[in-house]
Amino acid sequence: MIKLRNICKIFDEGTPNENPALKNINLTIKENDFITIIGSNGAGKTTLFNVISGNMMASNGEIYIDNKNVTKHKEYKRSKYIGRIFQDPLSGTASNMTIEENMAIAHKKGLRGLKISLNHKLRKAFKEELKQLDMKLEQRLKTNVGLLSGGQRQSLTLLMTVLSGPRLLLLDEHTAALDPKNADIILSLTNKFIKEYKLTTMMITHNMHHAIEYGNRLLMMDEGEIILDISGKDKKDLTVDKLVDKFYKIKHKELESDDIRLTNED
Repeated sequence: MIKLRNICKIFDEGTPNENPALKNINLTIKENDFITIIGSNGAGKTTLFNVISGNMMASNGEIYIDNKNVTKHKEYKRSKYIGRIFQDPLSGTASNMTIEENMAIAHKKGLRGLKISLNHKLRKAFKEELKQLDMKLEQRLKTNVGLLSGGQRQSLTLLMTVLSGPRLLLLDEHTAALDPKNADIILSLTNKFIKEYKLTTMMITHNMHHAIEYGNRLLMMDEGEIILDISGKDKKDLTVDKLVDKFYKIKHKELESDDIRLTNED
């Protein structure tokens, strides 16, 4: 479905501050994959999302969506395939517009450019969809989104993104700015929507428990590379301790390789 071939992203290329943020990433994202992604700060997780979404152009490599080369496509062109939710609950909705107006925008995107006019039938559909959030927002269609709490806004953003019908859903630590209770609500809704709508999803998280619990596939990134790609029974059998152990074994091998290389150079 989505293929990344030899993707590199280098910041400040050709300068003393050159920083290779992504190094020859090769990744195939299959239909209905739910991939969780973990890694320390600076590992390249958000940069990977930026390159996939078109927010940043790759320095090298190619990106394919449904066998179509979209490497040079800008973000607005890829947005018809890709939905993205960020950490900040305020970024996914328009504060000065009502709930029903925000939802109309999401429906318009999902219907590929057809004109949407708010009417009784559409408002009734919005109410049914909002009931899934279990936050009584279906009773507040004419409320400005700016008056909602962070958890309510992120729930609304999630619902709107799902309803827009993305081929790929990118979740960029979308619960990180929420308190634990609201974070759990959003994660539960996320899992529910992914299963119901059969969404292909990538989710960045710093929580190893969540990375193991959710999804069918887990990627670990480090220094711009994918160092682990675990799925199937191996993922089901994972624990936090096993995951940490795998990471340290990989890093230990890298250190040994560096020592051997330095010795040979000497």
